[in-house]
Amino acid sequence: MSDLRRELAPVSAGAWQEIEEEAREVLNLRLAARKLVDFDGPLGWSASAVDLGRAKPIRGHAKGTEVRLRQTLQLIEVRVPFTLSREEIEAIDRGADDVDLDAARDAAATLAGIEDGAVFNGYKEAGIEGIADASAKSKLTLSADYTKYPDTVVAGLAQMKAEGVEGPFALALGPRCWEGLHRTTTRSGFPVIDHVRQLLDGPLIWAPAVDGAVLVSQRGGDFKLTVGRDISIGYFGHDRDSVELYLVESFTFRDLAPEAAVPFVYK
Repeated sequence: MSDLRRELAPVSAGAWQEIEEEAREVLNLRLAARKLVDFDGPLGWSASAVDLGRAKPIRGHAKGTEVRLRQTLQLIEVRVPFTLSREEIEAIDRGADDVDLDAARDAAATLAGIEDGAVFNGYKEAGIEGIADASAKSKLTLSADYTKYPDTVVAGLAQMKAEGVEGPFALALGPRCWEGLHRTTTRSGFPVIDHVRQLLDGPLIWAPAVDGAVLVSQRGGDFKLTVGRDISIGYFGHDRDSVELYLVESFTFRDLAPEAAVPFVYK
């Protein structure tokens, strides 16, 4: 039996597939960071830390000796519980196409927010410095006038090129930026979002965890998301009415080259 204990759940193979597809649909939409940074893994559930390749001197026990403590960055475990009705799970096997699996979708959205939040905004308790903080020195201010957005993108590109950072370049857009750019046109009626796309040689990504936007180089080697166990569904328990499940993941993130990103922030 695996540690996910799925073999004990009163869930058929077909129902597991349906539940996973519902969660995967949300994750594919909301996991923005994975589309922008290097992905290392999955390394497995037993992976506990990332070797940083550094060592810190500590006091030795014998005269004339040198002792160093290897430096690592620990992975964090994230679990998001959710409960499904047994009646709804059984309806899947009867062929129902209107099954209520919203709890699985909500859990997926929560987990995606935790992962992306750590990558973009950091997670101090886990020792993770997010892109926004690591690259704060290069941040640019956004105007509420979205017709000026292309100027900000050009400034960000020029800033990174001046630092010797190559492309392709992608743009992670927070909800406010995404909506503002899609709603705005120039006086001649040209969509501003299309102008922004023309300036980039990488994708524009909807990133719900971002407040503002982040311009990121995708040359590789600058940002690394390390995953132990990739997102999986496990089983807690059940009664005659409901089944308790959970989404689980282990990961950490390293910002290796802060100059390879430019945060765009509102005043």
